Amino acid sequence: MSATTTAAAGPRDVRVEELQSATIRLAGDSGDGMQLAGTQFTNTSAILGNDISTFPDFPAEIRAPAGTLAGVSGFQIHFSSEDIHTPGDQLNALVAMNPAALKMNIKDLEKGGILIVNKDAFGTGDLHKAGYKANPLEDGSLREYRLFAIPITTLNREAVADLKLSPREADRCKNFFALGLIYWLYERSMDTTLKWIKDKFHKNLAVMEANSRTLKAGYNYGETTESMPVHYRVNRAQIKPGRYRKITGNEAIAIGLVAAAERARIPLVYCSYPITPASDILHQLAEMKKFGVRTFQAEDEIAAMGAAIGASFGGTLGVTATSGPGICLKSEAIGLAVITELPVVIVDVQRGGPSTGLPTKTEQADLLQAMYGRNGECPAAVLAPASPADCFNMVFEAVRLAISFMTPVFLLSDGYIANGAEPWPIPDVNSLPEIKVMHPAPLLGNGEGAQKFLPYKRDSRLVRPWATPGTPGLEHRIGGLEKEDVTGNVSYDPANHEHMIRTRAQKIANIANEIPLLEVAGPEQGDLLVIGWGGTYGSITTAAERARRKGLKVAHAHLRYLNPFPRNLEQVLRSYKKVLVPELNCGQLNTLLRAQFLVDTVGLNKIQGKPFLVSEIEAKIEEVLR
Repeated sequence: MSATTTAAAGPRDVRVEELQSATIRLAGDSGDGMQLAGTQFTNTSAILGNDISTFPDFPAEIRAPAGTLAGVSGFQIHFSSEDIHTPGDQLNALVAMNPAALKMNIKDLEKGGILIVNKDAFGTGDLHKAGYKANPLEDGSLREYRLFAIPITTLNREAVADLKLSPREADRCKNFFALGLIYWLYERSMDTTLKWIKDKFHKNLAVMEANSRTLKAGYNYGETTESMPVHYRVNRAQIKPGRYRKITGNEAIAIGLVAAAERARIPLVYCSYPITPASDILHQLAEMKKFGVRTFQAEDEIAAMGAAIGASFGGTLGVTATSGPGICLKSEAIGLAVITELPVVIVDVQRGGPSTGLPTKTEQADLLQAMYGRNGECPAAVLAPASPADCFNMVFEAVRLAISFMTPVFLLSDGYIANGAEPWPIPDVNSLPEIKVMHPAPLLGNGEGAQKFLPYKRDSRLVRPWATPGTPGLEHRIGGLEKEDVTGNVSYDPANHEHMIRTRAQKIANIANEIPLLEVAGPEQGDLLVIGWGGTYGSITTAAERARRKGLKVAHAHLRYLNPFPRNLEQVLRSYKKVLVPELNCGQLNTLLRAQFLVDTVGLNKIQGKPFLVSEIEAKIEEVLR
């Protein structure tokens, strides 16, 4: 974090330090409104022109006891005057609303970092629930940080005292006191949030006034207190001109699905069962009925998958989304989509497992499940976005490939991508590629000379026709029994079964001819290639860039197409002396690369429910090169 110091005029002498970037985290109880405050700070920073990357961290317990470690909720924001790829490593500032939030997050704060705590929440009972034997505000354990112990609860109540709110109603505003304070600390305007408060609470004037007052009270506290002699400025980033909006991965998937359905000129039927962290896709799409979107909340995961297959059989775009446990339940029906060769998009927003595992934490452990987690030889295409904004591009691509090749397509997102946010350049709709849907025309006539429909007569890419029910002359069998090639009749013939198995596999392999070659950032040959997939993109990219600035011959490649792999992947792997594969699992991509290409790759694996820090990958790069 580089900085220069300038002078600033105001009601008191305050130094302003200019920073290239800053990383802050708001943390408190799950009822303290940290996600809301963090979102407002993110929106304000985006409007100011900073590049941003966020990482919300939710508790897994729905109603964890207030003040306990299990109930801590956090929101991390990295904002910068330069291009960034991650929500940041070490925190420059931490706001902790209670002892539990402090205990869970203090290890991530840099030495000398800013620590703002609500000292009103550090009573004996609060300390006990967080597992503290002594008050950390008084025992010297926080001396390595710039500690500001502020009576936030008291000051917030004073700000709204004459509005006749109950203590509980008043305390619900204290997140905005903290937000106002960090707005002052980082030279952010309150205008965007004040407008949001007015729009959100215009029907409840007391709540609107309370939130506005406490936001201003927090800002004014920073302006007037003598204990904060410095605040910070992060200038706008030099971003390519265009129209941008802040977007999360789940929002991008929803918008991408609608865009793809529009470009394909077919309705979108979204069928899902609510599951963390995929549920927001259903919430988003349920609000898009005017675009011809039909949403169906099924009674379970199996029903959701079956409904999506039925929608695709009917000639519409069938889509379902879930997380790892849901993919397990859907697996038999996914096999039905494979053997019937119907275009279905299956979104897996991965989370920590096995079983229920870590339902609100991120992981990349479903790759082998997407590749092989079904009975029989059951291949499907597998794609993975690299960032929240990239979810739009890759779900659009998943729809294109599903329709083009008449196959189920997996899109492997994860909790980090799904809930994280970044600026997204809104594309020109007319620039999006058209997705061609070809339904066979009716076959009329009967008798000996009448033409017969052949549902498994394939084109040069081995793709069968997509016949819609009710079309005259196109009646054909559907179901899970093996079909005879070309005719579609049920067949138990051994040779036909092997032929169909190999044909379906070759059809998936043929997708490689219609996807981009793998691009490499850095030297085309060298000492080390760092290759990853999914949400590790930002950390790997930043670590590789830092390594090159040190003079190391390190390149980075990121796989968005995982089945089939890009055609040039083996050539890329063999262009480097060593290959490093960072993954948030025990080495699933590493296993696939070693098995398919016999390359002696090195894994870097983390399974903690947290994304990689850039420093972790940097350290491994240097270790491998040593």
